[in-house]
Amino acid sequence: MMPNIIKSVANRIAETKFAGSAIADNADLSVFKEKPSAKNYLGLLLMCISYVIGLPAVGLLGAISVYHNKPFLILIGGPLLLITSHLVFLAGVYLAGGRYLVVFLRWATRIVLKKYM
Repeated sequence: MMPNIIKSVANRIAETKFAGSAIADNADLSVFKEKPSAKNYLGLLLMCISYVIGLPAVGLLGAISVYHNKPFLILIGGPLLLITSHLVFLAGVYLAGGRYLVVFLRWATRIVLKKYM
């Protein structure tokens, strides 16, 4: 009974526009063989910078806050630094891998659906 349910779900998913085009186009991973662009390198750089902006910067801000006896510095600045870090990381992910994510998802969809159809 369970294999029939899985097969019917896979067939329903295959009817969607995204999955149907992935199967019809025989989606592959050939884009990963291309040389990365400057946009990809910028995205990787932004992701690395986000780690420096994250916890190390918050720790340094906390130490400065304690040294100067100004608790509101870490109370306000800490969350702002973490939010900034997350935004920089997301921008880096978008620049470095936005295109690759769609290619990978199309390939994975094709592989999984062909296995269960």
